[in-house]
Amino acid sequence: MGLRLRIRLPHKSSPRTPSHLLLCVLALCFFSFTAIILYKVDDFVAQTKTLAGHNLEPTPWHIFPRKSFTEATTYRILQCSYFSCPHNSAPDPKTHPSDSGSGHRTGQQQCPDVFRWIHRDLEPWLKTGVTKEHVEKAKANAAFRVVVLSGKLYVDLYYACVQSRMMFTVWGILQLLSKYPGMVPDVDMMFDCMDKPIINRTEHQSFPAPLFRYCTNEAHLDIPFPDWSFWGWSETNLRPWEEEFRDIKKGSKRTSWDSKQPRAYWKGNPDVVSPIRMELMKCNHSRLWGAQIMRQNWAEEAKGGFEQSKLSNQCNHRYKIYAEGYAWSVSLKYIMSCGSMTLIISPEYEDFFSRGLLPKENYWPVSPTDLCRSIKFAVDWGNANPSDAERIGKRGQGYMESISMNRVYDYMFHLINEYSKLQRFKPVKPPSAKEVCAGSLMCFAEQKERELLERSRAVPSMDRPCKLPDADRDRLERLIQRKKQTIEDVRNMEMTKTERGSR
Repeated sequence: MGLRLRIRLPHKSSPRTPSHLLLCVLALCFFSFTAIILYKVDDFVAQTKTLAGHNLEPTPWHIFPRKSFTEATTYRILQCSYFSCPHNSAPDPKTHPSDSGSGHRTGQQQCPDVFRWIHRDLEPWLKTGVTKEHVEKAKANAAFRVVVLSGKLYVDLYYACVQSRMMFTVWGILQLLSKYPGMVPDVDMMFDCMDKPIINRTEHQSFPAPLFRYCTNEAHLDIPFPDWSFWGWSETNLRPWEEEFRDIKKGSKRTSWDSKQPRAYWKGNPDVVSPIRMELMKCNHSRLWGAQIMRQNWAEEAKGGFEQSKLSNQCNHRYKIYAEGYAWSVSLKYIMSCGSMTLIISPEYEDFFSRGLLPKENYWPVSPTDLCRSIKFAVDWGNANPSDAERIGKRGQGYMESISMNRVYDYMFHLINEYSKLQRFKPVKPPSAKEVCAGSLMCFAEQKERELLERSRAVPSMDRPCKLPDADRDRLERLIQRKKQTIEDVRNMEMTKTERGSR
């Protein structure tokens, strides 16, 4: 009996079980594509350097904690990196108000004498000029590079700056371009934003590197440039310079000279590697040294909304002390604005305007040697000569009033203009530099920073910059010697009193 094997073949019209292979392939492709995109985004974000300090290491010559950013950093970098400055972001020189005829004021003011220092600061390059090699040498100690081409600003970032210094400094240059449209020449400048000058005069005399920063001294060739706080300092709640000066001067009038406390006052942060400030803390004794010395804790001030650190409320003493910090300090202009007699502890560093100060005319020099006794001598002298002390204080306040934002921009203009005349090459945009305009910079700013930046906007000037005085080296040398002699005379007065007291 045979065995029958029945095989049932599927009917042609019966449905086939759907395959998941295609769906798996599509899903895999989708996730792979997404992963690649995310990787590219992360890689882009991790490599994009910004004026806010993203992906920038602290300067090797001055280490400080890296700036921390919120989780919104990725979105901010993506959003702002694709911001395109408008094609007409460069001002048209034909639209400059001073050339238009309408509203133009006749005559051109003479710049203050302190502008003569521009010639002295640039003297090391007078014979050789500034070559590409000079600029490249300066790059070794620069945090960022500024290039102006046909009124447009390009910035190349190398290292981070403390807090918002870089952003506000670059903003200041943008405002200069806005104030004097079409007048700022093409230029290539290296900037460092830390406190201490670094281009030693002796070491670099044969081939000096032109490096711009906020201060300098006789031992260095660094070129002083107006500091960031003229446009505001968000971390310490300082508003743009003219706002602060106006309120400080108003606050100084609340109390007459006779009603002001007949003591010297200082409030600040001594914990900034400043030997002189640490020594100053020992002078906190109203009866013994005639001084009230107070420690400023910025972290606590920030928590309290800076209510206890308003500068307009700190003009209640006849004498105010200026002590340098890690190097020069932005506090000098605010201290002198009070109209109190400013006691300046023999400074090692100078910014662009402090070189115009004259001892016993708009400030009183204090010796760092036997500091407390020197402060006491100044206080006793002022209380014995109240009219003279008040006059010195008022002259100091008047000097700071003369350093208006108009003069700050004029100083920047003339410094850049004179520097550009020394260039022996045609500036070009560095490959890694990016154009910066008001909108692109604002995009990276935090809310507090944006508020200050907006309040410090400049508008096209109805006047041309003030007229730069000539170099007149002899006049500057006479001024320097006069200052040294006056300081020596004050020291002799102190010594004479000390000797009499010891008899």
